[in-house]
Amino acid sequence: MPEPAEALERPGVEALDRILGVPFRVLDDGFVRVMDYMGADASIVQAARVSYGKGTKQVSEDRGLIRYLLRHRHTTPFEMCEIKFHLRVPMDCWRQWIRHRMASVNEYSTRYSIAIDAAQRTAPGQWRLQAVGNRQGSAGFLDETRGAALSLKEDELQDRARALYNECLSAGVAREQARKELPLSTYTEAYWKTDLHNLLHFLQLRMAGPAQEEIRAYAATIGEKIVSQWCPFVWEAFLDYSLHATCLSRLEAAVIQALAAGKADEALKHAASFGWLEKDKEKGLKRNRERAELEEKLKALKLKPPWKAP
Repeated sequence: MPEPAEALERPGVEALDRILGVPFRVLDDGFVRVMDYMGADASIVQAARVSYGKGTKQVSEDRGLIRYLLRHRHTTPFEMCEIKFHLRVPMDCWRQWIRHRMASVNEYSTRYSIAIDAAQRTAPGQWRLQAVGNRQGSAGFLDETRGAALSLKEDELQDRARALYNECLSAGVAREQARKELPLSTYTEAYWKTDLHNLLHFLQLRMAGPAQEEIRAYAATIGEKIVSQWCPFVWEAFLDYSLHATCLSRLEAAVIQALAAGKADEALKHAASFGWLEKDKEKGLKRNRERAELEEKLKALKLKPPWKAP
């Protein structure tokens, strides 16, 4: 006869249970809500230890182990936790989202159903300017007067596009063809299920400053309002060791070590040997991405780059 099954309790998180199905609003008409989840902080600890006696450990030990795992990039235990979201997101933002491939996805079909009658609209003061040093980013805002004119034209464009889409449907045009008339600002919906390890990777990239503002808003909502409630020990460690941490390359470390020792000349020699100080006769130092990234890190560490005039 087989041995009787061990009585197990499904791990639950009361704080997350309270917000199951609750939509957290993002942008003007988007949302994120949790539909289901599996595991919690304790599940990560259990996976890391394989088996343990509940009476032999303390909560502080769980926290310490989770911090150790994340700090040293032992990622497999974090894959034991999974979560399923229901999202409503503009299509241009979804294009970036779907690049994170380690997830199970089922998106609203505009071949089968009529497209969601909503599009993201831009307020007059929210038109961002193209960044000079980053071809895929933005910096600063267009003045509100010019922004108001663009917002008005955007409204007209979206309304006309929707009207044409509806006219195509009324004329009997197939939904799969009529949908091409819709702009990328149109909202779509999807179920997105992923494990905690890959979710943290998503958050690290999409909560960071260089990420596009719209997807950053979704990532911040997921992290701050959902993951923080689901796995608080993991969230704390993630903030400390990933999101707000600084990673140094061997080259950067050499410059910083010299600066910390008060050897600015040595730091300059290192930077020059790395090719960071090449000059243009008219403009001074040539643009160098690695040097610029180090300058940002030095700023955070309250250190002054030795190649900049006092």
